[in-house]
Amino acid sequence: MHIFVAAGISSMSKQTIYNASHRALNAKMVDFGGWDMPIHYGSQMDEHHQVRKDAGMFDVSHMTVVDLHGEQVRPFLRKLVANSVDKLSKSGKALYSCMLNENGGVIDDLIVYYMSESYFRVVVNAATRDKDMPWIEKHAADFGVKVTERHDLAMVAVQGPNAREKVMSLLSPEAAKACGKLGKFVACEADGLFVARTGYTGEDGFEIMVPETKAVEFWNQLLNAGVKPAGLGARDTLRLEAGMALYGQDMDDSVSPFEAGLAWTVALDEGRDFIGRAALEKQKVNGVPRQTIGLVMDEKGVLRHGQQVFTASGEGEILSGTFSPTLGKAIALARVPSGELGNVKVDIRGKRFPLRAVKYPFVRDGAAQEGVLV
Repeated sequence: MHIFVAAGISSMSKQTIYNASHRALNAKMVDFGGWDMPIHYGSQMDEHHQVRKDAGMFDVSHMTVVDLHGEQVRPFLRKLVANSVDKLSKSGKALYSCMLNENGGVIDDLIVYYMSESYFRVVVNAATRDKDMPWIEKHAADFGVKVTERHDLAMVAVQGPNAREKVMSLLSPEAAKACGKLGKFVACEADGLFVARTGYTGEDGFEIMVPETKAVEFWNQLLNAGVKPAGLGARDTLRLEAGMALYGQDMDDSVSPFEAGLAWTVALDEGRDFIGRAALEKQKVNGVPRQTIGLVMDEKGVLRHGQQVFTASGEGEILSGTFSPTLGKAIALARVPSGELGNVKVDIRGKRFPLRAVKYPFVRDGAAQEGVLV
């Protein structure tokens, strides 16, 4: 999540149900994709470490939650997304996938939850809502699928090694028993909440959907349980350390999953003609001209979006770059020409600095992984 800070908050900025709660906690608010959101509550660095070492929570109510109902929901999603929803058979099981255009470009990345054969839930990015919804509705019509955007739900992500224990302490014994045993990428509905063991930080935890009528009360319960709030700034450094892609920066509708390091989200299963499949099959045969790599800068300096990167095979650029609080040095994802990397360098204000190409994630379960070379 690259943070674009507007000079001032527009009166047109949308607000989540937690807006007053953020301001009461002295959050620094910024315009983020048309939403008035907290970038930090005093220290982005402290919030980052809070999530890595204990538990923090993020307001992610700006995300778009969409419910899909109908007898043909599964066939519709088999067509709509590049990953295979046929992997989903147990209620609550989730799947990460990309939704592609005919050229194999990524319209958006999303999570699909299977609830029943006639009911799936999808969560898409906030900034892409205005293009995602018409695309989904257009193709849903061919399958008689009803598309319902859930404006009545707020969403909080509670992340960190102690997140599960603290969330479970707020649930009824019955709900804690049901949700406490959730595997990763599985959700359950209990106590009027939709509790999913998913996240965007590389830590364990939950993304919890709660009715807006009870949202502020739930936020305050989390605060009282010792879960500290974290803003968009920490969310960005956490997700980049975890090697998680950001839509609009690490991929978009001109980039295929193969070029974006997301080949693992593509299922070329037999007999399924999803949108963009023909283009991806062609790329698989011919190879892709670009690749996404992880980079670490051992010298002092900061890696930022748009900086030029040089490899043995040609020039590329930094996609997401930041200072990693966990590693104490700059890290980045970059898109460079396919082929040999050689000695990788970055141009910073006209001077070239050496970089190490490494496998990402850079951090896993709170521990550094940045020594693993490509």
